[in-house]
Amino acid sequence: MTKASQYQQLQSDERIALAQYREQGMGMRAIARMLHRSPSTISREIERNAPIAAYSGTFAQQRCMRRRKQCRPAPKLTHSGALFVQVCGLLKRKWSPQQIALHLARQSPLDGSQRVSHETIYNAIYAQPRGELRKDLIACLRYARSKRMPRTRGTDRRARIADMISIHMRPPEVNDRLFPGHWEGDLIKGRANASAVGTLVERSSRLLILVHLPHPKPASAANVLQAFTDKLRSIALPMRQSMTYDQGSEMARHKELSANANIAVYFCDPHSPWQRGTNENTNGLVRQYLPKGMDLSDVSQQQLDAIADEINNRPRKTLNAHSPIEVYREFLLKHHPQHATIQ
Repeated sequence: MTKASQYQQLQSDERIALAQYREQGMGMRAIARMLHRSPSTISREIERNAPIAAYSGTFAQQRCMRRRKQCRPAPKLTHSGALFVQVCGLLKRKWSPQQIALHLARQSPLDGSQRVSHETIYNAIYAQPRGELRKDLIACLRYARSKRMPRTRGTDRRARIADMISIHMRPPEVNDRLFPGHWEGDLIKGRANASAVGTLVERSSRLLILVHLPHPKPASAANVLQAFTDKLRSIALPMRQSMTYDQGSEMARHKELSANANIAVYFCDPHSPWQRGTNENTNGLVRQYLPKGMDLSDVSQQQLDAIADEINNRPRKTLNAHSPIEVYREFLLKHHPQHATIQ
């Protein structure tokens, strides 16, 4: 018999048997042999639950359950609790569990009862019994999977383009995120790759800009050139230092884009989406609003601006629970106060 099994608490049926053996006048060692337990376990059980009166199996079980309930803190996220209602409301606004946890910690820094970790939120979602509430909560998550799974990585299969400037030629300050104004760009595709939306993410603040692409052929080099030029020109000149893109054929006219928007364009290595990790992660957030298989041709620039505004106002762990719009505005006030108004 191992030490762990010796000191394990008795089960309810064992307590009933113990009470019967005690009534028969059996000793502790004899009872221990009958129950296949250590004598010390039997002795401790009697001292704990019947120090004065005769041992009762029912009474001992009730005391055990009461102690167990008292030693375990009550769960924070219960259906009847206000915190659960608040978490559900933020989930329905497309906030991730981690963003909700950061927001609650920032909102109630001294009140632990009003804060939960993102793991607690995930557990509360996936521990729900099968039903409409579970489906609704899972549908609010980015990938809406029935089970928690690791994120899979895709493969960049697009062709190389000419006259590219490699990401390895990019200034070191871009890698260190020390100064704002360096962007990452990409396209997200709609149903059957017949529609697309451009995404621009500032590396330091994680600010997102969504770009409406004209039809037909939204991913053509000409359409991407015009749409990205117009959007980049709306950004204050000091805040458009560089843009890093993958080797998609839509960037075939990158030299014209660089000249028109006064911005340096760098290209990642083939099949290396992690070199634009900020943009890849933000694309996942955008997919909560523009899911795969959706026809993106019906989404207007006004709708895209509203989506970007909602995402830019979410708190981020990497920004110390601040939102991208707050950090971006702070950068403008600090480095370029004359351009402090975000366009």
